Amino acid sequence: MTEGTDARPRSEQLEITRIVLRPTGNPLPLGFMSLAVATVGFSCLQLGILSTAEESTVALAVLVLTVPLQLLAAIIGFGARDPIAGTGMAVVSGVWAMLAVSTLTSPPGTSSPALGVLLLTAALAMVVPALAAGGKIVAAAVMIGSGVRFAVTGVAEFTGSGGWETTGGVLGLVLAAMALYAALGFVLEEVDHPVRLPVLRRGAGLKPLRDDLEEQVEGVARSAGVRQQL
Repeated sequence: MTEGTDARPRSEQLEITRIVLRPTGNPLPLGFMSLAVATVGFSCLQLGILSTAEESTVALAVLVLTVPLQLLAAIIGFGARDPIAGTGMAVVSGVWAMLAVSTLTSPPGTSSPALGVLLLTAALAMVVPALAAGGKIVAAAVMIGSGVRFAVTGVAEFTGSGGWETTGGVLGLVLAAMALYAALGFVLEEVDHPVRLPVLRRGAGLKPLRDDLEEQVEGVARSAGVRQQL
């Protein structure tokens, strides 16, 4: 929005102000499906399903697939003013990039206390988008699950414990199942499919499906990017 510079009355300036909303698809399925790919890959390494010789392949796959797709989901999410898709996917993307680069630059099968500290901090950061989920319970659960997965992996990296490593791998597979369920649920919802999976929308989470356009855009003038200051 560009502030007027003429001498017309403020009321007249407001009358000619237009806020343009751009329709977008729901980016959560994209972010959650790419999350499933990353967490399954690293879980297979942690559980010994894949040998340490495959670490570079998994890390490169995460950098090429998961990280850019989650960044794309985050960009779309910020444009749609969705904290889960925006902030949540951006943080998750950054953490997977950190894990992938660390894996590529470290000797196979080694642990890193520094990486452990960073993962524990990232786990705490995941609480923020989960609390701002706006009534999307399943989406918030995926964010919390990501935080728990990062925390357990962080403890494994910090202590070098094989038990924590195994626990992180199991939690990673559980997280993948949650992410795929959420992705399918939101996709079916988006295309108005006759078969629906419960995604447990509550309160504000029901607003996009229940309210008409006029009610949904109420207060948009106070949103970030429209108001004068962030």
